[in-house]
Amino acid sequence: MDFGLVLQTDPPAAGVVELMRRAEGAGFTHGWTFDSAVLWQEPFVIYSRILEHTERLIVGPMVTNPSTRTWEVTASTFATLNEMYGNRTVCGIGRGDSAMRVAGRKPNTLARLGQAIDAIRDLAEGREAVVDGTPVRIPWVENGRLPVWMAAYGPKALALTGRKADGFILQLADLYLTEWMVKAVRTAAAEAGRDPAALTICVAAPAYVGDDLDHAREQCRWFGGMVGNHVADLVKRYGEHSDAVPEALTAYIKGRAGYDYAHHGRTGHPSTGFVPDEIVDHFCLLGPAEAHIEKLRALRALGVDQFAIYAMHDAKEATIDAYGEHVIPALTD
Repeated sequence: MDFGLVLQTDPPAAGVVELMRRAEGAGFTHGWTFDSAVLWQEPFVIYSRILEHTERLIVGPMVTNPSTRTWEVTASTFATLNEMYGNRTVCGIGRGDSAMRVAGRKPNTLARLGQAIDAIRDLAEGREAVVDGTPVRIPWVENGRLPVWMAAYGPKALALTGRKADGFILQLADLYLTEWMVKAVRTAAAEAGRDPAALTICVAAPAYVGDDLDHAREQCRWFGGMVGNHVADLVKRYGEHSDAVPEALTAYIKGRAGYDYAHHGRTGHPSTGFVPDEIVDHFCLLGPAEAHIEKLRALRALGVDQFAIYAMHDAKEATIDAYGEHVIPALTD
């Protein structure tokens, strides 16, 4: 199993770079960041510094979207980083939540997202793609490689992931939901004539190593609120009780009253009081290192290839170090 570190690009950027260096030293293979230009600093500028100050770490957004930047700009940015540092990028992409809503726009349609996945990958790897009806090719790209991993929850998005993407990003670590969604993605891949086993499965969720569970829960409760944004969209589309979406995902948002993006992805988020302890425990990895190892082994048995830690809490360094000392060695045996 591979391991990734997910950070927000809060200033100073040097702090983000240093945490990524620490993660690589601890055995992490991937460095991810949020991508919302209004809420945080521009991630692609910071990726260049991370790549310069690491040797093997693969970097990318968790996640970008098809509309914040035009497709040729996104592809050219990835291709430039790959030319400079040797194909060490991955494109995580989704419909767009905070990046779009904070700017007063709606998330992208799945149709547009599917087109963008093909175009961005083709352009970044030197092939021609159609952008807004015009054939485009980036002529200077040579030997470029850009895996595109899609974030998804709902049935149509999971199906699109299986048909189009190189990997699947699931932003929660509940065992039942992971099994259900991985199966949906791989079924869609098989129905599209693709090899289901070729898709990389990445689970991303907060991890907090320590014995004080109450404190860990409060540090990670924000995550249930963030996931709740996507769940609310699914409930609006499919209803509260639908065979299309497991009730294990949708039931907990009944008390949700709204969401304040000014505190997006942060400990102490005022809009997450509706998230019960049970959801925090199911969606996140909490407790001593042994508890993390046990749950990660269960996730690995479900086909998960990478676990990416959301480190938006008061124990970033301690969690990175604990994973490097105890967890990663136990999962790379």
